[in-house]
Amino acid sequence: MQLPINRRPVADYPQQLTESTCKLKAKFNLSGYKDVEKKKVVVGGMFPVHKRISSSDGNTSRLPVSSGCEGFNFRTFRWTQTMLFAINEINGRTELLPNTDLGYVIYDSCFTISKAVEGTLTYLTGQDEAVPNYRCGSGAPLAAMVGAGGSDLSIATARILGLYHFAQVSYCSTCSALENKFQFPTFLRTIPNDKHQSTAVAQLVLRFGWTWVGTIAADDDYGKYALKDFKEQVENAGVCIAFSEVLPKVSSPEAIQRIVQTIVEDTAKIIVVFSSDVDLSPLIQELLQHNVTNLTWIASEAWVTSALINRPGVNSVLGGTLGFGVKRADIPGLDRHLLDVDPYADPLTEEFWETLFNCTLNYGKAVGQARQRAVEGNATMPRAVRGVPDGLCSGEESIAQLGNTYSDVSQLRITYSVYKAVYAVANALHNLEHCEVGQGPFVGGSCANISNFEPWQLMYYLKNVRFKVPHTNEEVYFEEGDVEGVYDIINWQVDGNGEISYVTVGNYNGSAAPEDRMTLRNDSIMWNDEGTEPPRSVCSENCQPGTRKGIRQGEPVCCFDCIPCADGEISNSTNARACILCTYDEWSNEAHDACLPKIIEFLAFGEPLGITLIAISAFGALTTIAVGVVLLLHLGTPLVKANDALLSFSLLFSLVVTFLSSIVFLGEPQHWSCMTSQVGLALGFALCLASIMGKTVVLMLRARVLKAARLRAKAAAKAAKEAAELAREAAESPNNIIPDVIVTSSLNTDTNTSSDPETDRITCGHQRAITAVATLIQAVACTVWLLILPPHPVENTSTQNIKIILECDEGSVIFICCVFGYDMLLALVAFVFAFIARKLEDHFGEAKSVTFGMLVFFIVWISFVPAYLSTRGKFMVAVQIFAILASSFGLLACIFLPKCYVLLLKPEQNREDMMKPRAKPRDGANTGTSASLATAGTQVNNSIASTASND
Repeated sequence: MQLPINRRPVADYPQQLTESTCKLKAKFNLSGYKDVEKKKVVVGGMFPVHKRISSSDGNTSRLPVSSGCEGFNFRTFRWTQTMLFAINEINGRTELLPNTDLGYVIYDSCFTISKAVEGTLTYLTGQDEAVPNYRCGSGAPLAAMVGAGGSDLSIATARILGLYHFAQVSYCSTCSALENKFQFPTFLRTIPNDKHQSTAVAQLVLRFGWTWVGTIAADDDYGKYALKDFKEQVENAGVCIAFSEVLPKVSSPEAIQRIVQTIVEDTAKIIVVFSSDVDLSPLIQELLQHNVTNLTWIASEAWVTSALINRPGVNSVLGGTLGFGVKRADIPGLDRHLLDVDPYADPLTEEFWETLFNCTLNYGKAVGQARQRAVEGNATMPRAVRGVPDGLCSGEESIAQLGNTYSDVSQLRITYSVYKAVYAVANALHNLEHCEVGQGPFVGGSCANISNFEPWQLMYYLKNVRFKVPHTNEEVYFEEGDVEGVYDIINWQVDGNGEISYVTVGNYNGSAAPEDRMTLRNDSIMWNDEGTEPPRSVCSENCQPGTRKGIRQGEPVCCFDCIPCADGEISNSTNARACILCTYDEWSNEAHDACLPKIIEFLAFGEPLGITLIAISAFGALTTIAVGVVLLLHLGTPLVKANDALLSFSLLFSLVVTFLSSIVFLGEPQHWSCMTSQVGLALGFALCLASIMGKTVVLMLRARVLKAARLRAKAAAKAAKEAAELAREAAESPNNIIPDVIVTSSLNTDTNTSSDPETDRITCGHQRAITAVATLIQAVACTVWLLILPPHPVENTSTQNIKIILECDEGSVIFICCVFGYDMLLALVAFVFAFIARKLEDHFGEAKSVTFGMLVFFIVWISFVPAYLSTRGKFMVAVQIFAILASSFGLLACIFLPKCYVLLLKPEQNREDMMKPRAKPRDGANTGTSASLATAGTQVNNSIASTASND
């Protein structure tokens, strides 16, 4: 958009031209060094000799005056003197710029952006006043500027210098933002880029496993960019920032106290600080007052060797500090130069001298101060004041005796960077001066004139300079304006005198491979507790193997709970995110950090319980066989023949089968053993119970016949009694009338019922048939079971977590319920038959014996069910075997023990008459047997008939 042009009368222009068209807007108040007379090339420099600018009263009613500076910094004054030393050394060399004397213009930036800008504008103008876009000086050409101190200052100056293509070589501006060549095309530096330092600090934090870290940064570009790069790297690696505080650039006791309170209240033991020593110093003083100890500080290169921070008494707070320092070197002759300064040479050196020795070089000022002290003390002026008043410097004081940081050349790091920056400019000028015409880098192979060159021409040589630093032989060159990221890792160790010394414990080279960048001697580090073990700084302790991390809601990821892994799960690494599930045949150990093979469990033959069961089973089988032998030896006796000896032997055989089948349950389950054990047990019990049922059916029928005979005998006795009463009444009758009485024996009226209770309706053949059919049904069912869904071995991993139980799977629940349900049906029928025949009296009471045996059988198996269901593993098998053995022993003892007792101990009772049933007496009456009841009825009839005939 084109601005409109204001048309004015021509007559107005002469008057306008007579007026001043250039007006100086401000007069800068700058201090420093200047030597440009008779110099061929001038090099600029800028150093923060003072810490801050003086505060103004803010009065806007008068002409603004550039503020002065205050807070003399001896360390940065040494940097200034190093530049002067390097220029003098270069001017004295014959191999470098032999025909050119370098001049210099050095300004004090006061560690303030405004002063740095003032110095830059003044430098560009060439005079003590700043006239933008004008070079008003007529002396030697400007080469480059060395400076301007901190990153904030260099950013401000680089933006201005970049407009005019003036080269700037910084010695301590490390901010990574300055690598942007679009914004800062003419900026170079002899100190590593902060991106290397941020990476180095991040690697240091990760190396020691610190996951809970506090950060403090200066409120400038240096602190902000360095902290940003550091956070990005550590947070991606799982490190959490406990707190992040900003140091104020302007004095603020409230902000400092707030930062101290944050440090004290937080649990972080590691604090990373990206700040200059000037900005950090107030915080350290406040920490000393609060006696904040047991913290480990990670220092950036800007304060790691600063004497402003390392003051007496800070060892309790900063002892054990780790930091990164730029490359150190010794500069021969510099110490002499620092000690030989002339206090009267210029105002800046005079201020240095007065501050260093706390005196004044001005005689009048010294007298005035003496008088002021006398007035304040109500005393008269001493006569001696006319000579040499107190507080007057002699100019002969010894700098070396003070041991000030200014003269300390033991840790020349930033100082060495200043030295390299001056030599970089000198070598670029040397290459420019010795350019051969026709082979130059500019248009047509032309070269620049050392006496009259443009800033951009020198910039070309600076970007491509490559030289070796005198005395150290370090090769310096720039890659996109930066040098290699090489650091010494420095540890603050307290010596025997209680003073802090800087000990190099490692190195970092940002240009090396990632795995080789950092070398650190851990055993050389002295930590804040004066121990050799690194401190721990975590929000939550590491979750050990066997646990997993549980995130706390609303807190950083470094703050978590350690949750034990569930049974069957493990974690075998520290800080595991999740637990790993063990495979089906494994289980977690007690620590839950390893999966162990599950215990294989089955009831083995060789273990004590197995041996015991085998012994009991064998004893039962042998006892049963012994009983069979006894019966076989007494086969022809009435007792053995009384109830089908074949059924007795089949019963004994089935008991042998059940005893021996319990042994098959032992050992590791196999296909054959699973089928044999279940089927053998089912068939054994079926044969046993069928045999018992065959026996009891006869006893039941005998009991029913005997009951019927007893009822008939009772009826006959009642009829006979009534007939006798009638006969007695007739005999006593006066008319002697005999009534017609017919007595009929009820015993002979039922032609369908045998009058002899010993005559059984079911023969031995019937009994055997019943037994065979009942057993055959079970055999068919077992055969179908084996063919369709046979029992088979399985690995049970669900019953017990830590064990794999080898057991037999029944194959089909329906089949096994049917098979053993059928056995229970046989047992129930046999029990009912035996219970009905329990009142059948004979000398041996076989029906009662069977009843008791079946009761034992039922009690055992009813008790077995809850016991079986409440056990696990091999003990389930043991319970089942105990039930088999107990029921088998119960049947054997109850049924055959009385017989063996008679056969072996009471053979005299083994008679035919003892085998006959006998009626049970009722109500005190001697009812006798069924035969005696029939005899009594006959006698009654005969007596009635006799009476009648007599009448």
